[in-house]
Amino acid sequence: MSDPSQEAASDRRARLRRSARLSAVQALYQMETSGSGAKAVVKEFRDHRFGYEEEPGDYVETDEEFFEDLVTGIVSIQADVDKHVSGVLKEGWKLSRLDATVRAILRAGGYELIARQDVPPAVVINEYVDVAHAFFEDSEPGFVNATLDALAKQVRDA
Repeated sequence: MSDPSQEAASDRRARLRRSARLSAVQALYQMETSGSGAKAVVKEFRDHRFGYEEEPGDYVETDEEFFEDLVTGIVSIQADVDKHVSGVLKEGWKLSRLDATVRAILRAGGYELIARQDVPPAVVINEYVDVAHAFFEDSEPGFVNATLDALAKQVRDA
């Protein structure tokens, strides 16, 4: 990896947000499988998973505020996000029947498309396709791409 001190501010912001997105998907998955609430999971990630370049141990450097906004924001409008995501799934597909990780990815991407107008749709789609690639090698990244693209066309001005 290149020297972080040489990293441009915009590249650093993008890298930290990329990490926050991946962590948010992991947090959503954890919340769904364990029944934990958003506040508890955010606290756990902040206390035990996030850190800084100079900190000892296996910590992830991330944009913690963006991470918290993603996790708490998704939970606060999850019914709306789920409705929109379900609306763009092919007939016969149900959000509840999707793999829990895919569901978490679509919820996070859906939240950004619906509630984070400051993030361009192409960025949202590309970032969550990359997140899908971190977990899957088969057709799931393409499925995430197609679903988020359809959702972007529905919720954002063309």
